[in-house]
Amino acid sequence: MTYLLGLRLEGRDVLVVGGGHVAQRRVPVLLRAGARVTVVSPELTATLEDLVTAGRLVWHRRRYRTGDLTDPRLGAFWLVHVATDVRDVNETVSAEAEAARIWCVRADDRHAATAWTPASGSTSGITVGVIAGGDPRRAAGLRDAVVDGLADGTLDARRGRERMRGVALVGGGPGDPGLITVRGRQLLAQADVVVVDRLAPMSLLDQLPGEVEIIDAAKIPYGRSMAQEAINDVLVNRAEQGKFVVRLKGGDSFLFGRGGEEAAACIARNIPVTVVPGVTSALAAPASAGIPATHRGVAQHIHIVSAHVAPGDERSTVDWAGLARSGGTIVVLMGVERIGRIADALIGYGRDPETSVAVVQDATLPTQATLLASLATVETAAREAGVRAPAVVVIGEVVKAAQELDILHGGQYTTDLSTSTGRPADQE
Repeated sequence: MTYLLGLRLEGRDVLVVGGGHVAQRRVPVLLRAGARVTVVSPELTATLEDLVTAGRLVWHRRRYRTGDLTDPRLGAFWLVHVATDVRDVNETVSAEAEAARIWCVRADDRHAATAWTPASGSTSGITVGVIAGGDPRRAAGLRDAVVDGLADGTLDARRGRERMRGVALVGGGPGDPGLITVRGRQLLAQADVVVVDRLAPMSLLDQLPGEVEIIDAAKIPYGRSMAQEAINDVLVNRAEQGKFVVRLKGGDSFLFGRGGEEAAACIARNIPVTVVPGVTSALAAPASAGIPATHRGVAQHIHIVSAHVAPGDERSTVDWAGLARSGGTIVVLMGVERIGRIADALIGYGRDPETSVAVVQDATLPTQATLLASLATVETAAREAGVRAPAVVVIGEVVKAAQELDILHGGQYTTDLSTSTGRPADQE
């Protein structure tokens, strides 16, 4: 039997004997708990050595010597982790720990240890630790099940906790509901009101309790649209009623998502705002299609632009001439309707007409498809394929590089996609 304790290691000395991969797993957790960590080992992994360079731990570059554990010059140790592959060393440290009444964790022989490390995880301010009779695989599985349940709201993390206040601006990711962040799922599970975009991962709403108010703030291109001022008013109104409001968007709220406007509206009324970044489709869409946004020897920089107004429009602030000269990767959001004018502008400013282009629709969803073309042909190809907004346009030689590396995937347009129901982000 074991007696579980939560050790408060802030400012207390812990010794780790060994500098291999086991130590590499243990040391960051100890540091995160605030322990002063000393490592005794002839060698360290690169990751641990980097922590030494950063001044986050002390390293004695040698083998363990008898008496190190109780040597005050090394530290006043409360706990020791033995993580070497030399059994004689492990037994020596273990015996010294027993004699000094210092708790000892052994990686090589849990039965010879006086302490076990539980499979642990944290979410929503809750730390979960599981010891399954010394079976680490079973403990890790149970730990994951509990932490996942707390993160996605399956287990009621709100019960007995302080009620959330204000507004949370949550980026829902590029489309696949599994790509919302853990923090985003946690806050969504605690919402009293959810103000949602059409590009957000809608299937997550079905997991919410029936009493949660869902407000549709859809912005359909050239169609129905909820004015931004009205969205701001809803956020402020519900929050002032004492409700916790989650503004759930596709992609990332602060990349062409008008999250800054919503945050400002709340702050002007003294409403607390929590910002949870989301995975933006500007990077996720190329990646999901196997296209690296940057690639050594091909592209060292990337430009993300909004094309909600076309090149040449007096409202546009995009430097299309500079983009044409840059030679880097260009990712265009909200550009499907204006893809021909974009291509013409780039070619007109000197970009090679044969520059590779990919249009990724329904990124990260089962219906994802990728159109491949050149600047000179993309307008015609997109029209013939029936490409519809929203989709992400990737312009640059990284598209060609992905083809040559044979990593481009996600399907290619072979049929009219006018009936596709996928919803990639970003944004309005």
